[in-house]
Amino acid sequence: MEASAYRGSNRRTGGFRVRWLIAAAVSAAILPEPIHADIPWPEVVQRVRKENDLLARRKQGHAGEYFVVCTLYYTPIESGFRAERGFDATPITAPGLHGRRYSRDFLLSVKKEGFGRLREPVNGCNYLRYNGGRSYAFVKHVVGRGTDPLVPRFSAATRRGQPGLGYGVRLETLEPTVKSVFHSSDWKVVDTGGGLRRWQVDLYWGEDEPLGAGHLMARPRATEFEYAYSVVRTK
Repeated sequence: MEASAYRGSNRRTGGFRVRWLIAAAVSAAILPEPIHADIPWPEVVQRVRKENDLLARRKQGHAGEYFVVCTLYYTPIESGFRAERGFDATPITAPGLHGRRYSRDFLLSVKKEGFGRLREPVNGCNYLRYNGGRSYAFVKHVVGRGTDPLVPRFSAATRRGQPGLGYGVRLETLEPTVKSVFHSSDWKVVDTGGGLRRWQVDLYWGEDEPLGAGHLMARPRATEFEYAYSVVRTK
């Protein structure tokens, strides 16, 4: 059982962006549709709940297989947050920065993604980490839970307490779209959090500049991938 709702196109070539929705339901229906919105969470939540109910009703139950929505997170690079690209480059400081100032949008992106790559290291630290509240810290490594390093195209995060998909679990994503975008189908859950949705698997892309300003800050420049449905199999 596989289904994708990949929204994307080739790399951005400037100007007007058109992204196509591929909604391959179990019936394999494919519907191209230009979109400019974020992930339709009400629709996604309903879909993953329904598909997992069907899996649970099988004679063997889930048996290590789950229907999930795959999303993406990444480490934004400070050099990409330039005013000429439409970002708010106003230099501001915050607790933990020791008076150093960074682009307002860069700090906002670090707050959302958890980490950001600095243009210039500070005391041997190449990254900025969001500590909660308004606080940040300079760190040497990008990590998930504890000291587990984030590995591009391998590390993943899931919702805290998610049955079958907890910390340390190895996963195989069966949806071809995921492999096409990430060049990987092998993942390990190295982080969990309450900010993720039920049956959501957040896949780590790596370091990149943001795709654009506004809500596009949540996407790396190298891809317009937004989400894909997939059956995952635990290892």
